[in-house]
Amino acid sequence: MTYVEHVQQLGSLARRYGLDVLIVLGAIYGALDVALRTDPERVPTTSLWFAVPAAAIAVLPLLGRRQFPFAAPAAVWIIAAAISFVDERLVVTTITIYVAGMAAAFLLGNLRDGVAAGIGLAICLIGAVIVVYNDPNTSNGDFIFIPAVFAIAWLAGFALRARVAQADAAEQRAVHAERERESAARVAVAEERARITRELHDIVAHSLSVMVLQVGAVRHRLPTVMADDKEALISVEQTGRSALAEMRRLLGALHDDGRDVELAPQPGLDNLESLVQRVGLAGLPVDVHLDGAPYALPRAIDLSAYRIIQEGLTNSLKHAHAKHADVSVTYGRDRLRIEVRVDGVGTSGSDGLGRGLVGVRERVKIYGGDMTAGVAPGGGFLLTADLPVDGAVR
Repeated sequence: MTYVEHVQQLGSLARRYGLDVLIVLGAIYGALDVALRTDPERVPTTSLWFAVPAAAIAVLPLLGRRQFPFAAPAAVWIIAAAISFVDERLVVTTITIYVAGMAAAFLLGNLRDGVAAGIGLAICLIGAVIVVYNDPNTSNGDFIFIPAVFAIAWLAGFALRARVAQADAAEQRAVHAERERESAARVAVAEERARITRELHDIVAHSLSVMVLQVGAVRHRLPTVMADDKEALISVEQTGRSALAEMRRLLGALHDDGRDVELAPQPGLDNLESLVQRVGLAGLPVDVHLDGAPYALPRAIDLSAYRIIQEGLTNSLKHAHAKHADVSVTYGRDRLRIEVRVDGVGTSGSDGLGRGLVGVRERVKIYGGDMTAGVAPGGGFLLTADLPVDGAVR
């Protein structure tokens, strides 16, 4: 454990148990103060066997303030009033009991339950009046002044209660907002996965259709002497058509969610120019930079690259207040790197409902790539994505 961690741990312990230590020390100090008194006006009127533990017991109930927020501080005043019936001067001459009474009044005023706080005020005032009444050296003004002092302590706690309630409400709102963000992020991931699944099934169904047609074309071109080969190709063709029929039924189920089926071909980087034009017409000029020799990408990677750029530009247009954007596509030996850089004030990872860049991150993750999004060096916003490309398909 490092030095900083030790300091942090000690700070946490001090915040949690520091007041408890002070209460125990106060009880010990009060007991010693009573036991060692020599001033005739402060010497207990009862035996030390009663006065010493009584001075400590009157303070110690504050240790239970967390478990018993009402009973613990109320017990301080009840015990103090009871002690005054046995020893008239012990309570008024012991400073630790006075401080404990102030703390108890403050805690009672700080209770969240207004009714309990009102009852606590009554206990404080009645206890203070009883202690004053039992003191043989009291004056008439003490019946007003002393209860008023503790009433002020109660009012301080009552006033602070409103701020504590506001802080608790703010914390609850923050927790609720965090839960909503997490829920929205889960929805965004699920929706993006469903979208990717539909796109992949479209691609697979198209490829499967081409394979079936090619097998049929080869079968028709075979001479009659190759009957066995034709039978084998017929079996392959039938299996392919059966798989294609199952694929189409699956596609129908995936699209049966109340949304319109996309009839247009799935876009790729070949459609990047039209995307840039649309974004430019919406108010965000875009410059495209191509690095490396372009090569044919796997259909799924090509589509994902287009979607990543589309989401990066759309998200920037919505949230970044950008005036210009740069899109870079780098064709590496085994990776495709995409960068979307805007000069705005930054963008969020969602559109307010948890969607947006969350979906992009899920798409990149599915293909085993890496993605970063955040403030760019020198300002603005930078989205980068690396998608692995199998060299065998090139």
